[in-house]
Amino acid sequence: MYRAKTTIEQWRILQAVVDYGGYAHAAAKLNKSQSSLNHAVTKLQDQLGVELLEVIGRKAHLTEAGEVMLRRARLLTQNIQELEELATNINQNWEPEITLAVELAFPREYLYPALVDFHKYSRGSRLKIINTVLTGTEEAITEKWADLVISGTIPRGYLGEPLCQHYFYAVCHPEHELAKLPHQIDPRELAQHLQLVIKDSGKLPIEKQGWLKSEQRWTVSDFGAAIDIMAQGIGFCWLPEYTIREALSQGKLVKLAIKGSSFRVIPFYLVVPSADKIGPGTEMLYQQILALRQCPSQLPEPQA
Repeated sequence: MYRAKTTIEQWRILQAVVDYGGYAHAAAKLNKSQSSLNHAVTKLQDQLGVELLEVIGRKAHLTEAGEVMLRRARLLTQNIQELEELATNINQNWEPEITLAVELAFPREYLYPALVDFHKYSRGSRLKIINTVLTGTEEAITEKWADLVISGTIPRGYLGEPLCQHYFYAVCHPEHELAKLPHQIDPRELAQHLQLVIKDSGKLPIEKQGWLKSEQRWTVSDFGAAIDIMAQGIGFCWLPEYTIREALSQGKLVKLAIKGSSFRVIPFYLVVPSADKIGPGTEMLYQQILALRQCPSQLPEPQA
């Protein structure tokens, strides 16, 4: 039987040195001495016979071989973590805490009945419901920090069950210049006006979704802030129908007639980022949310 020369701890230290930009910061994060980290990485390199890091100036940088080795090591440490978490779940038989990440645009009316049912049988499990936006939602899946994720997209390599689809409209104040145009709005005209966008909650947000061609943009943290700003006659914004229903009925906002796109349809999915890690409580919540999903034929038609 093969006997490993290296340890998981050595690879974890190497990851920390790279991720935190050097030995000093890594030592502070891991609550270890800088010399112990230096010794661990030096020993790792000696055991492998391969140089993994080189110090340039005051920073440690991966060598070409180090990049390849660390990429494989990340998978190893992630698998170890998931294996240990699985053992904890088996031992406890019921999760003490469940994290549900929900895309901010998802209509909560489809979620709350499932939470009511879950509360009845949750055995005291703490439930963390975290709002995420765009890249932040994808990170909840790919980084697996959530047990369940309700997302508008499914990252490559993952599967999800469809829950519903929802309509987004471009809206503005009735007195805004765009609302007074006598014709359908050309996207080139739209690009000349201030657009309000909702802040992506990702650590490294990537602007790859939605219409984002306006020369001037203001970023806000939630839908309510966007609606309040538009109520002052400022800007336009793409928002989910359920967030603007009341403002539209009261005449505080109007839908924009845009050439080529009167509305957008966003599908939502229920994703389990790590199927091996799922415990009985998470499985129960998963089934309760899934039981409430809306078929396309049950969805309201977009209104003019």
